[in-house]
Amino acid sequence: MTMRTRKLGTTGPQVSALGLGCMGMSGMYGEADRAESIATIHAALEAGVTLLDTGDFYGMGHNELLINEALRTAPAALRENALVSVKFGALRGPDGDWYGFDGRPAAVKNFAAYSLQRLGVDHIDVYRPSRLDPDVPIEETVGAIAELVEKGWVRHIGLSEVGADTIRRAAATAPIADLQIEYALISRGPEREILPTLRELGIAVTAYGVLSRGLISGHVTPGQGFAANDFRAHSPRFQGDNLRHNLTLVESLRKIAEEKGVSVAQIAIAWVLSRGEDIVPLVGARTRQRLVEALGALDVTLEEADLAAIEAAVPADAAAGERYAAEQMAMLDSER
Repeated sequence: MTMRTRKLGTTGPQVSALGLGCMGMSGMYGEADRAESIATIHAALEAGVTLLDTGDFYGMGHNELLINEALRTAPAALRENALVSVKFGALRGPDGDWYGFDGRPAAVKNFAAYSLQRLGVDHIDVYRPSRLDPDVPIEETVGAIAELVEKGWVRHIGLSEVGADTIRRAAATAPIADLQIEYALISRGPEREILPTLRELGIAVTAYGVLSRGLISGHVTPGQGFAANDFRAHSPRFQGDNLRHNLTLVESLRKIAEEKGVSVAQIAIAWVLSRGEDIVPLVGARTRQRLVEALGALDVTLEEADLAAIEAAVPADAAAGERYAAEQMAMLDSER
């Protein structure tokens, strides 16, 4: 398979049409297998995936060290093709508790220094604040990243989960390659104001949560339990009546997928791919099996009739429950 590519905005790099989100390899969805995680990253690189997405707070540095090992042990040609996107700024304690976000210029440079060391690289390809620090103007945070770009430590600037006004202010400060935001069949909020703003400014989207943390993958079952250290054990969309309602949407989607001879996950990813050449879905595959399934979405063609059927089966705002718990939703500038 020849991997298709998409460009991250007017100023960003050319990347694979699908990126690999590595967060789940560091325990956010329960225990992960280190050897399988590294094998999955290698398999992604071999398939032509060039964009690896991480955060310095995923496993408190664990994820960056994992990517370091995967890149060091990959063939040189594949290693050289890899582009690493890093989110920073989230403050966590040893017990995993959240303490907010730090976007001060000195903190930005400090976080970058640690990420460069853990990743074992001489630059970060896309560097982005994980959330907006409400106490620091976005101009100061982005300005600090721009200084890192000038010095060669960072190649491109990204944003994450911010609203239209913040996007405009950031773009007026320095070139922005992309916005990372949750975007899926059951997470359509960006369509209202954020996506039009991005397109006006020539900024791309790296879409995470395209399978809504597995909810619309076709692999979650009613009554399925999740470990206490699994994000989904606390996610509103996976609770009680919300889960039962959301899985009825999945079954409606399954009928369409079966008619096309593809999996539910593949049609959900293909739908995100169909939303525009400026959108790069991040798939959170933790195993080679799930990676192969996700890559199969690149071969799915959705005609107008297919898109209409999908829209009828899973209308916008059809999901029950917010995508995060209330205290986390309050941290999202993109939801204001």
